[in-house]
Amino acid sequence: MSVMTPNMGEPKPKQPAVLTAADRSAIRPSEVAVGVIIGRASEYFDFFVYSIASVLVFPAVFFPFLPKLEAALASFLVFSFAFIARPLGTVVFMEIQRRWGRGVKLGAALFLLGVSTAGIAFLPGYATLGVAAIALLSAFRFAQGIALGGSWDGLPSLLALNAPERRRGWYAMVPQIGAPIGFIVAAGLFLYLHSSLSESDFLSWGWRYPFYVAFAINVVALFSRLRIVLTEEYEHQMEVRGLHPAHVGELLKARGGNLLIGAFAALASYALFHLITVFPLSWITLQSEQPVDDVLMIQIVGAFVAIPSIVASGLIADKIGRRRTLGTLAVLIGVFALCAPLLLKGGALAQDVFILTGFVLLGLSYGQAAGAVTSNFEPRFRYTGAALTSDLAWLIGAAFAPLVVLGLSARFGLAAVSVYLLSGVVATLVALYINHRLDDER
Repeated sequence: MSVMTPNMGEPKPKQPAVLTAADRSAIRPSEVAVGVIIGRASEYFDFFVYSIASVLVFPAVFFPFLPKLEAALASFLVFSFAFIARPLGTVVFMEIQRRWGRGVKLGAALFLLGVSTAGIAFLPGYATLGVAAIALLSAFRFAQGIALGGSWDGLPSLLALNAPERRRGWYAMVPQIGAPIGFIVAAGLFLYLHSSLSESDFLSWGWRYPFYVAFAINVVALFSRLRIVLTEEYEHQMEVRGLHPAHVGELLKARGGNLLIGAFAALASYALFHLITVFPLSWITLQSEQPVDDVLMIQIVGAFVAIPSIVASGLIADKIGRRRTLGTLAVLIGVFALCAPLLLKGGALAQDVFILTGFVLLGLSYGQAAGAVTSNFEPRFRYTGAALTSDLAWLIGAAFAPLVVLGLSARFGLAAVSVYLLSGVVATLVALYINHRLDDER
């Protein structure tokens, strides 16, 4: 998570202590950035492996007794469980960190994530276990959410707080690069397997390989992140910056409104997130003649395009301010929302334009969406507040997006895509306005 840029008229975060020259020389933002990108990319790879499987695999493997549309909706319902569990995971693992330290917390969270992911990989389908297979899939998915909530290590906040003056927008976008990287690897692996195997082999055993890979990547990412967060240098910097867990009850009482404003300020971006990754794959698979492999290929291209868009968001935010960047992009997402039904109904070329344009807008907005108001938290609340703000943004903006939009689109038409995105745009603009007014009153 990150903080606002200075030119937004927002208060600079108070520091619990003054860093000495020796402290500053010990801080290496580039090393923190590498750790952040590796950690976020591994989490997003795991995330997108499940997301793609929830479209291409789980309806047939775990819900074969339902019609295709209902099976997809049931799969998306289970998909949402991780986002419901994520805030709970944050609260539980914050307590673990208070008692046993950041290393124990991170190791336990990523171990749980790896076990849950491997459990899905080895899980028999409905044909073998019946309803028990669905129950186990739901349990593993919920456990993934608990683990993702617990995997917050504070490095994005440390990176942002140690960013040079007038470059905080640039450093804020660094963790977000992990999202397209994770998608590229996950979609590329599924594309290779889906195009190389027969349908029966893919649904029988081929889909399991990405989950094996996700487990292995989690192990590598664990050691990469522990190498940073367990050093005396970084433990000291976390303490100096006040990046340690706060009691959630105290946080909610003192700054509960900040959590909601932060979550809603990023809503347009988070709503768009799933509507150009998971939803198009499901809609086109069910309603269009465009091959699945072609959709995955264009989405991979879109993810590559999103990387420079995220980088550009840092430059733009440093020039005009984060709030103005988020507000401008929310308006552009609103315009895109109005065009969405025409593009999705317009054939393969128009659908590709929808996906590519969406990824460009996603990169520009998502690059600055994380922690939009975390600078409003006092230092003692920043660590926990940043994590819970992100959890709530995912829960409100993205958890039910594929389920709701697919269900409404199937029943009422693709105008549902426009309505859903526009609701996110309105929420973002209102939250940014409220945050601006609160700043003026301070």
